[in-house]
Amino acid sequence: MTGARRSRPLGRLVGARIVLFASLAMLAQLATVLWQYGRDPDNLGRLMLEQETQALAAGLSETNGRLGYELPSGLADRYDVHGSGYVARVRTASGVVLFSHCDAACTDHFLPLDVNPPSFWLRRIAVGYPISIAGGRTVQIGERPVFIEIAITGDPRSAVWGVLTDEALEHMLVPMSLTLIFVLGATLLSIRTALRPVEQAARAAETLDPLRSDARLDDAGMPREIAQFTGAVNRSFDRIRELVASQKLFTSAIAHEIRTPLAVIRLELEGIGDIRARRAMAEVDDLTRLLQQLVTLARLEETDRASFEAVGLDDLLGDVVGSLAPWVYAQGATIAFEPSVNSRVLANVGLLKDAIRNLVENAVRHSGVGVAILVASSGQDIAVSDDGRGIESAMGPRPRGGAPSYVTEGRGIGLDIVRRVAALHGGDFALNACAPRGTTACIRLPAEERLES
Repeated sequence: MTGARRSRPLGRLVGARIVLFASLAMLAQLATVLWQYGRDPDNLGRLMLEQETQALAAGLSETNGRLGYELPSGLADRYDVHGSGYVARVRTASGVVLFSHCDAACTDHFLPLDVNPPSFWLRRIAVGYPISIAGGRTVQIGERPVFIEIAITGDPRSAVWGVLTDEALEHMLVPMSLTLIFVLGATLLSIRTALRPVEQAARAAETLDPLRSDARLDDAGMPREIAQFTGAVNRSFDRIRELVASQKLFTSAIAHEIRTPLAVIRLELEGIGDIRARRAMAEVDDLTRLLQQLVTLARLEETDRASFEAVGLDDLLGDVVGSLAPWVYAQGATIAFEPSVNSRVLANVGLLKDAIRNLVENAVRHSGVGVAILVASSGQDIAVSDDGRGIESAMGPRPRGGAPSYVTEGRGIGLDIVRRVAALHGGDFALNACAPRGTTACIRLPAEERLES
């Protein structure tokens, strides 16, 4: 079974699409440019003349006032090969020839040497394709004009493609690439800026506590569409809180409605001396305890972390042990308290006391006769230990690879309440067997500063 496909960042998706469509636009424009030049061989011939004469002008030099010329190496395959279809002549305005690669075409197509040449001239040797032209233009070397003439017959070396390539690079690819870079950069920057509040909201949603009455996502500065989504999330949290409140009300109502009849039944049973009445009273006591745990669960569902208060852990544990000691001794067990440094924690005092009370009561009820219980603190940790029968004896074999089930083997929902109380306080709960016998239940709470952050 394959995992879910990992989503890609929005900026990458948009950027890829911009590049794709820009590339398609470039290809379409390139095809249009080639088609337009193909329909206008006269303009293409003019561009060829300008490009070829400019390349030939690179061979001009001036040393001590004397003009010189050396054919550029890149043009040797055209203007230094007899019968190549390309001829050229470089001369001064006065008719001094600096370079000549001529045949009969020079006489047929070039201006006479005794004619003062114009700055630019061009004529077609043949109509259509392949390109066949003759012409020349004047270039300046310092303050001295030099006239470069060429004739191309049939363009056997396909110089026309060099012209088209230069035109595409200079007038299309380079400008469009620069435009693409600026558009892409501006788009990604805009997306990044627009999504910054969304990223902040996503991080806030990871730590959003639905049990806090003021827990909401801030939609300030968000785009309207994202703000609508954030509003829907906030409304969903409101509905969840309403649902939790209604469930709490229902659970509390049932618990309170049943508690009074149970108290009446127990009073009636106390007046009966039969042993079966004693067993019935024990069942009534267990049912009353279950109702109390249901009330505790209801309190858990409605707890608002904004109402937590700082409390000394040893002070809280001392109160719980002191209130439970008479009941523990009446059951034939013993209890002791071992304080530490009275660390301060943020807590719902009532719920935390209920959790510790559940641990002590479970130790008395399920660890055997005469069990010794020790309640101790260590930093932010609370440990309730006993020397009784231990987890395996009291609860049966543990499922392979799993934790003990806290809602089985007569333990009710007490330990499950403890786990949820620990999680509500940002901590965790563990139940471990001791050697050679006994059990330790540990609640680990965060420090006051950590919970506030």
